[in-house]
This record gives sequence, structure tokens and C-alpha cells, in this order.
Amino acid sequence: MDQRISIVTLGTNDMDRAVAFWEAMGWPRRAKAFTAIAMFQCGPVAFAIYPFDKLADDCGMTDRGPGFGGFTIAHNLPSKAAVDALLETAVANGATLQKPAHEAFWGGYSGYFLDPDGHPWEVAYNPFVAMGPNGEMLLPD
Repeated sequence: MDQRISIVTLGTNDMDRAVAFWEAMGWPRRAKAFTAIAMFQCGPVAFAIYPFDKLADDCGMTDRGPGFGGFTIAHNLPSKAAVDALLETAVANGATLQKPAHEAFWGGYSGYFLDPDGHPWEVAYNPFVAMGPNGEMLLPD
């Protein structure tokens, strides 16, 4: 298996609200011919929003449990100030501040917001990992 993630798809209970949130965050919708799913280009990865019930049905899962789902999505930035600014932008556009930015136990700086469907997004500055020109993390060997 190639070391690659092609698409990250999150379920939503309100497609219009979810699309409006991500467009307000500066992510233009792409592949608009696909009307049942909203897709956004995120560097080499596609990010998609799809109705929760249809996504659960597609993967053979029907129960949506409350609380933490066992994963987070991280958006790394080149500075602490950029972390603070992005968290403010997310909240101004309908996200919930889950955990304010702080000096993290691992030596970086991070905080969390919940998107309008409750998915946890970490916004972080990691001084130990370089970032490439397109925002990709350049992990050391």
C-alpha cells in the first residue's frame, strides 16, 4: 500500500451549513459537478463533506455514538500567532472553541475547535517539524 491519504470525508447533518463554513474559512469548493458531496482541495489531499447518514450507510455503520470519535484532524501553522488567528477565524465563522491555544505538553503550541458538525480540529505550531512551501509537514527520518 502506498503511503498516501487521498480523501478525508467528514459526515454532516447540514450540507449547506458545512459548505458555507468551509468556504468562509477560505476553502473554495471544487468538483461542483458532484452535487451529493462537497469537495475541497487540501494540497495533495481532497477534503469532503457528505451527509452523515449516507456516509454511515456507505461504510456499513449505522450508530453514531456521542462524544469523542477517536480521531482529530490537525492543521499545522508556522507560528503561534498564526494559530491564534486561525482559531479566532474559525470561531467567528461558526466553530466552537473546544480548547484555547496553549503551550502544549509536547513542546509546541496548540488549541482545538469543533467545526459546525462537532468534528475536532487541532490548530498547532510544532517547532520540531519543518513545513514545506505548500504547508506540508516534512517529517524527519
